[in-house]
Amino acid sequence: MSATWSPLRIEFPLTLEGSVVRLEPVRLDHAAQLWQVARDHLDDIFRWFPYRMRTREDFDGLVAKASAEQERGESVVFATVEKSSGRVIGSTRFMNIDRANRRVEIGSTWIAPPWQRTAVNTEAKYLMLRHAFDVWGCIRVELKTDALNEKSRNAILRIGAKQEGTLRRHVITHTGRVRDTVYFSILDSEWADAKSRLRRYLDEPHSRSQ
Repeated sequence: MSATWSPLRIEFPLTLEGSVVRLEPVRLDHAAQLWQVARDHLDDIFRWFPYRMRTREDFDGLVAKASAEQERGESVVFATVEKSSGRVIGSTRFMNIDRANRRVEIGSTWIAPPWQRTAVNTEAKYLMLRHAFDVWGCIRVELKTDALNEKSRNAILRIGAKQEGTLRRHVITHTGRVRDTVYFSILDSEWADAKSRLRRYLDEPHSRSQ
């Protein structure tokens, strides 16, 4: 007998909070804070992004677009906040939401360099994956990255995702380079193991993640 599946019910607005990071709904006034923390590190942060992020206007446009997507129910976009300081240090989102097929993608993630290789990214991924699987009841969470971005590929594998394959000549970037994109996923049947792995990382003293 086949299972009966109901579409995902995605709530807005959504805040996810851990011990070191808070993911809060992105607002138009976050653009200035995101620009402030990123502007001296643009080449490092956005080297592999397919779209242009070079000016304050780019940040204003990105946040405005993200806010519009949220209003249409297409994405759940977060400002990443360091809890101890209250400072906005990056952004991430649930995107490509497929309610009928109970899957979402975690992507458009960036963290300013001073907070990279800390517990911030590990905890943010843990909070998002836990919400996707344990609250929404997703059966699949996708992640993807530029095939040339070895750092990102290793970080995705580290959290327990499985590499599925490469879409060749997938995206034309703002520089004109044609990008190959590597896809990863975590399935509901794999979430328990990935959850344990992430909890172990977070419980380690001075937990560090890419």
